[in-house]
Amino acid sequence: MMKDDTDKFVVAFEKQGWHKPFELFEEYYKQQTHNERKVIVAALNDQVCGYVTLLDKTYTGPFSTESIPEIVDLNVLIKYQKKGIGNKLMDVAETLAKQKSDLVSLAVGLHYGYGAAQRMYIKRGYVPDGSGAWYRGKQLEQYSNCMNDDDLTLYLLKILVKVEPFITVRDAAM
Repeated sequence: MMKDDTDKFVVAFEKQGWHKPFELFEEYYKQQTHNERKVIVAALNDQVCGYVTLLDKTYTGPFSTESIPEIVDLNVLIKYQKKGIGNKLMDVAETLAKQKSDLVSLAVGLHYGYGAAQRMYIKRGYVPDGSGAWYRGKQLEQYSNCMNDDDLTLYLLKILVKVEPFITVRDAAM
């Protein structure tokens, strides 16, 4: 992320009717300069298309006591969606995460607005971690009340290493 990306993102999101405050991108940029967060930006002809951020370690959720990198806040502007940009951003984030761990985590919202992201993550090999739904950073107890908003999430985990099979299949002609 470059400093002038902050203004570009604010304007681009406003044009599509989404409120993403300048302070959010300013904070991302600041965290990047202090090596607290990596910010990967997709651009085309000097126009920002989307971004994703990566934390070396998560501070909330089921992996907060482990050193598992977390992918946070994947966003692709609407006019650039369905062109492979989200997957490319994820490729880069996973490559960077692999430098720290054999695992990477993320949390995805549960309402329909996150449907495309939910499908993409599952297709990329992410699986629910088994801790159930989380709301506002806390694991939901059974039958708890919550609202189906952006704070209702499910944590997913992906193994970043190729696992060799335990058995080999031999040619039947042998």
